[in-house]
Amino acid sequence: MKWLTAIVVAALLGLGGPFIGSANAQGVWSQLREDPGLVVLMRHAIAPGGGDPPGFTLGKCSTQRNLSAEGRSQARSIGREFREQRVPIDAVLSSRWCRAVDTAKLLGLGTARPKSSLDSVFTASQQVSDRKKRQTEQIIRNHRGNSGVLVLVGHQANIIDLTGVAPNSGGAVIVRADKNGNIKVLGQIPPP
Repeated sequence: MKWLTAIVVAALLGLGGPFIGSANAQGVWSQLREDPGLVVLMRHAIAPGGGDPPGFTLGKCSTQRNLSAEGRSQARSIGREFREQRVPIDAVLSSRWCRAVDTAKLLGLGTARPKSSLDSVFTASQQVSDRKKRQTEQIIRNHRGNSGVLVLVGHQANIIDLTGVAPNSGGAVIVRADKNGNIKVLGQIPPP
């Protein structure tokens, strides 16, 4: 329930960083092209429902909540936008959940590599959630100074834990580690 509390608090306080809408979209795409130290925390594309069904098994997609046809189309559209905007991509990492792996692959931005630290914390214990958060923060810190943008495809609960922002399916939060290693939210990309 900690993620639900974060959503409510963020909504009430108006948190979430600047929203990247059509009014300043070109400036955001320009920043993504010109600042290779940025990290895009993307929520997987549309997968109807919430959480995972009883009997969920990691690595067995038939037991999981998966992308719909609309979700697959959405993921391809997101990747197309990144390519049209000429955003240099350093790497694409994803949660091991099928909906995240499929989103990462359908983006078509490079080889998608599953990473356990990006796995959903929706039903995880606080200890597991905190460990995954620290691991993901370290991935973001290690990305400073790289030659392209790092795309991390995961889950809303994880993004909330990291940023306090609750993106919709296919939405993303742009972050960067500052010189002290603190993770800073720079804005959001709405889903198409």
